[in-house]
Amino acid sequence: MDLEGNYVDALDPERLIQCPYDNYHQIRACRFPYHLIKCRKNHPEIAKQLATCPFNARHQVPRAEISHHISSCDDKSCIEEDIVSQSNNCQGEKMNIVSMWQPPPCDEDWDRDLQEQSNSTFVWGTFSSGINNSPGSSVVMEQKSNLMSGMRAPKSLPYSLSWKSRAGN
Repeated sequence: MDLEGNYVDALDPERLIQCPYDNYHQIRACRFPYHLIKCRKNHPEIAKQLATCPFNARHQVPRAEISHHISSCDDKSCIEEDIVSQSNNCQGEKMNIVSMWQPPPCDEDWDRDLQEQSNSTFVWGTFSSGINNSPGSSVVMEQKSNLMSGMRAPKSLPYSLSWKSRAGN
């Protein structure tokens, strides 16, 4: 029961924690990270003597004792357990997931399509199938407009090109 009481007490946001920069400061646990930043700025000479724990930034330890603290920090075991469980999950997922997906065969040939369409000019609102429509061709296909009846493609752009008008002058 005492173990549960200590565990709950450690998570209590209202419990008081002593500031490492000023022994007279008793700070609520929920405000402690903010207080550390403020007090570190107010006490730069003490801040130079303290080191921050890599496992919990709330742990400010004298520089001479940081290696001992790192080896015995309670938060170290929690982080190590998380790392081990995440690496086990990642390895398990990599081993279990074997993709059977194969890309479909590609029948596109952009170079061929470009050569077929290079003879025809693009006209907005018209359809060109890419089939040769020259007079000698055996296939006869008329150009169809995709516009509604009574509509036509514009014969000019809705704006004038300044470089084109200067070239004519």
